[in-house]
Amino acid sequence: MPDRLRVLDLTDELAFNGARLLVGLGADVVRVERPAAAALSRAETLHWHAGKRVVGVPESAEVLDGLVEQADVVIESGPLEELAGVRAGSGAVSSRWPRAVHVVVTPFGTSGPRSAWRADDLVAAAAGGMGWLGGQPGGQPKPPPREQATQLAGAHAAIAALLGVIARDRTGRGQLIDVSVQEAVAATLETAAISWIHAGRYPSRNGGVYEHVAHRVFRAADGHVAGGYSGSDRMWTDLLAWMAESGEAADLTEEKWSDPVFRWRGREHVDEIVARFVAKRSAASVAEEGRARALPWAEVATAARLPANSQLVARGFFARILGEGLPADGVTDVGFPFPAVEPPRPVRLTEPLPAPVEAPWRTAHPRGRRAATGTGRPLAGVRVLDLTWVLAGPYATKTLAEHGADIIKIESRHRQDPTRFAPSMRLRPDAGFDDSGYFINFNRGKRGVALNLRTEPGREVLRRLVAECDVVIENFSPGVLAKWGLSYDQMAELNPGVILVSMAGVGQSGPWRDTVTFADTLAAMSGLTSETADPGEGPQGLTFGLGDMVAANSAVLAVLDMIAAGRAGHVDLSQLEAMAASMGPAVLEAELGDSRTEAESRDPRAVVRPNRHPRMVPHGVYPTSGDDRWLALAVRGDEEWRRLAEHTGAPELAALASAGLEERRGREDEIDDALAVWCSRHDGASLAAELQGLGIAAAVVATGRDLVEADEHLAARGFYPVLDHPIAGPVRHEGIVIRMSDTPGALTAPAPLLGEHTDAVLKELLGMDEEELARLRDAGVLE
Repeated sequence: MPDRLRVLDLTDELAFNGARLLVGLGADVVRVERPAAAALSRAETLHWHAGKRVVGVPESAEVLDGLVEQADVVIESGPLEELAGVRAGSGAVSSRWPRAVHVVVTPFGTSGPRSAWRADDLVAAAAGGMGWLGGQPGGQPKPPPREQATQLAGAHAAIAALLGVIARDRTGRGQLIDVSVQEAVAATLETAAISWIHAGRYPSRNGGVYEHVAHRVFRAADGHVAGGYSGSDRMWTDLLAWMAESGEAADLTEEKWSDPVFRWRGREHVDEIVARFVAKRSAASVAEEGRARALPWAEVATAARLPANSQLVARGFFARILGEGLPADGVTDVGFPFPAVEPPRPVRLTEPLPAPVEAPWRTAHPRGRRAATGTGRPLAGVRVLDLTWVLAGPYATKTLAEHGADIIKIESRHRQDPTRFAPSMRLRPDAGFDDSGYFINFNRGKRGVALNLRTEPGREVLRRLVAECDVVIENFSPGVLAKWGLSYDQMAELNPGVILVSMAGVGQSGPWRDTVTFADTLAAMSGLTSETADPGEGPQGLTFGLGDMVAANSAVLAVLDMIAAGRAGHVDLSQLEAMAASMGPAVLEAELGDSRTEAESRDPRAVVRPNRHPRMVPHGVYPTSGDDRWLALAVRGDEEWRRLAEHTGAPELAALASAGLEERRGREDEIDDALAVWCSRHDGASLAAELQGLGIAAAVVATGRDLVEADEHLAARGFYPVLDHPIAGPVRHEGIVIRMSDTPGALTAPAPLLGEHTDAVLKELLGMDEEELARLRDAGVLE
């Protein structure tokens, strides 16, 4: 990032992560204090704001305008009515600072019938469909731990900032960029909504058992491990051999279990035998032996133990935070999702330091505005060679396609992407591999080329394509590309300007370099799975591929950082590091002794109900009328509590209307029980609207069906646009999260059929004629 982007940080917790990610890329970030902002813990302050300089609350709008004028990017977040830089008029909003790249993150977006609604992480996760996926059957839903909804929104804000910079370098204009936290969540559910679109059903919380892959958390002799036996046939046969060696395979050695369909139908029986096998062994030994056998198994790590992870340590992932009152060498925090090419990933940061409002920036000059060179979407003219499969890589290239990149997706019948070929991932019972619902959603807007990379002619065609592309994204195992003569150095000889992003599970280097990973094992290694446990229970894990999509956002950020800087290079992105970076201040809390809740600090043995918050009471999920229907509710401050308590009409709540936070915390169980009774008498959607009218954050805990069919706000914002697929017909897709006012993204084409564009792309980019294509086809190269 040459000239170091100047970023003005006007965020609240909705987008803290956006400004932090830009610090990780070397941006010069100045944070403006917000009036009446909730006090953060020391760990939270250090995690979210280390590496920044801070100015006090501006004395006037003119002072703030002066700061904006000096910045390249402004990231602002909060309820729409509280944003300093947004002007409403004639039903639309605009920026007070039209020359700036102005990224605005609000709970529900700047337009639509719910644009004035409020939300914290819990409420946004509920409204976006993520809250529905966690928890035990029959119990209250709960979102993933560590504020993943707002962290996702922040990641999209950082992506939006770089898209805005790239667009400004093309057009010479700034713009307002709208990011809705609800939509950032709704686009990150894996199958939760698209199962409804394609099959008329949606997954429900089940205590942590994946619905479409045979993976889950198992109890070990001294802890827990995550793993399973989905994927290639080898995942099953090698696990079976491992169990058989010690005589613990029971009847699974019978021929019938080699049939994947039969095995899937008998999954409960298989899991029971695998669970017995794992329970006799330590978690560390299961993980170590799994790595040795190239099987996807991992120990469930805790935040306190994460800094001892030898893979993360070897790759220099962690950051040391220096500050007043801390040890001389600082304290350990999780680092950033990937090592940038230049400047290197920060490994030492100082606590946020005060700066004079007259001269807050470290850099001497703002980044120069380049002459306008074009129009259209920001990535128009950028060609990306997509060598990825399953979810993390395809999700990244999907996002790049939305903003104008030409994605050339390489596939083959000889390396079958399970999202296209596996029956369990086609979603519709009658779907074939060319109209798999999962594949359709995450591969729209790409051109498909069939290329058998097991053949030398196929690899030669691939090398020729590398020479014609600006970006290559791959998630092969480390070393595969080098065997094909396509290491980064070899690519650079073919194409000196190429950007290569590698997305291996744990990275291209380190002692675990060859580890086989799935989304659940990455979540386990990162520490996130350990925090999914209910009080007194074991961890449940996540039942969707959150880690894949977190890594995908990181890959997009890496690509945009390189494009904005005009730099070539190799980004070695570890999906584990991307996931570990989303642990928020957990590692710092463990080192500093900060507690997530007051109840825990008073009594470590206290049973703390799910979904509670250290600074908000009440804060939870409550049953409403109807079968398994729920409302998420978050009350900020004494005044909101008074309004809620009086509005309920419940005597036990009205009697506490004047209670402050500490008193409410002491009676939190009582308050929650009374709210559960009151909410259960009301329709959830009506009650959410009613409470939002009182200025209280609330939303229905949405299912996949709710999002697609019943959410009037998402419908008004056109979040599920329809593309006409040649086999599946008109199909709704999850929409674009980053809404750019001047250079908007677009969904331009459905996902390709297998090899649909092979001839066209090879003719266009490589100048092949019919004779050469026929020769390659006859040799089995184009299949």
